[in-house]
Amino acid sequence: MKITRRGLLKITGFSIVAMTALPRMALAARNTLRGLRTGIQPGNKTRLVIETANRPSYSLSYPENQLVVTLSNTGANTTVKPKLATDALVSKISQSQVGDKLQIVADLKKPISEISKSSILLLEPNGDNDYRLVLDFVAGAPSATYTTSAATQTTAITAARKYIVVVDAGHGGKDPGCIGRGGTREKDIVLSVAKKLKSKLDSNGFKTYLTRSNDTYLKLAERASIAEKRKADLFISLHANANPSRKMKGFSIYTLSEKASDEEARKLAEAENAADKIGVEGFTEFEENIRIALSSLQQHAVAEMSEEYANGCAKSFKRASIEQQPGPDVRHAPFAVLRSTIPGALLEIGHLSNSAEEKLLKSDKHQNKIVDAIVKSVKNYNFEV
Repeated sequence: MKITRRGLLKITGFSIVAMTALPRMALAARNTLRGLRTGIQPGNKTRLVIETANRPSYSLSYPENQLVVTLSNTGANTTVKPKLATDALVSKISQSQVGDKLQIVADLKKPISEISKSSILLLEPNGDNDYRLVLDFVAGAPSATYTTSAATQTTAITAARKYIVVVDAGHGGKDPGCIGRGGTREKDIVLSVAKKLKSKLDSNGFKTYLTRSNDTYLKLAERASIAEKRKADLFISLHANANPSRKMKGFSIYTLSEKASDEEARKLAEAENAADKIGVEGFTEFEENIRIALSSLQQHAVAEMSEEYANGCAKSFKRASIEQQPGPDVRHAPFAVLRSTIPGALLEIGHLSNSAEEKLLKSDKHQNKIVDAIVKSVKNYNFEV
């Protein structure tokens, strides 16, 4: 299980001039510790929350009866007094400065096992809260390897495997998707982009799978299932949009939510989910099974990771000067294809209902521009949170 952030290329949130030769970390503002607290979660889980002014870059290690969280480019803050829950596994929290790194040392009443990826959340600032690194864990016997530094563990894991990305070309076969005024079919455009994206991701060191590589119809459950079976680290579903207004154009990005963020998002989810009405068998069963399979904690973790990727992807599109549909960077709706334990997003890469954008979406030049933006978003995504 990956438990630390990767190298400097994985750090997000900093704007660096392209021509500089200095490491990105060297130009980052020094982080500040803002809070330390523990609590109890359902299932007798202990929750450790570390609050910082900026997005933290961290690693974990597990000395005997301790949990050590190392924050890069962060100074100690002795004014922060830990707030400890009485029944939590943490008996004491201390700070230790090691060079430019801050070590948060939690003394434990009982040993713990390595904290799984699904039990680690990185929350964006919200209201009175700054960035929060949230770790949930229970008592359990650790293996001997847990005393190894988290950075060493991650280096070994990264060298041994590639991150797995599943790219889903929406619609296909008897389901053409939306059709532009010039007759361009959504299923053809997104398949072309998906193939280009797979090639580019593979050449950048990722292991990429397509849900379909030809004009095949797949139910939404099958698409999500492919990501599960491949044990994907990220799921990207590609679509092209249509709008009653022929003037509407631009990309939009969506993550899964039971409640749509707006009326347009709700209608789009209904339209995309309607693909299963062509072959209804099995859809409702899949939805129920997925809900049973996911714990609330896991759903929360997947949602946070999906949101992080989606926001990064929106930034990547805009930096590539790809026009955005008016509205928020990321929207939310109950897309059936995103019901999964895999973090992911649905990308509407443009509007076929707009004649100018239909021509763009058909061109290899614009498709490659979209692919390059997605590749950058995947490379910048923090797979290890």
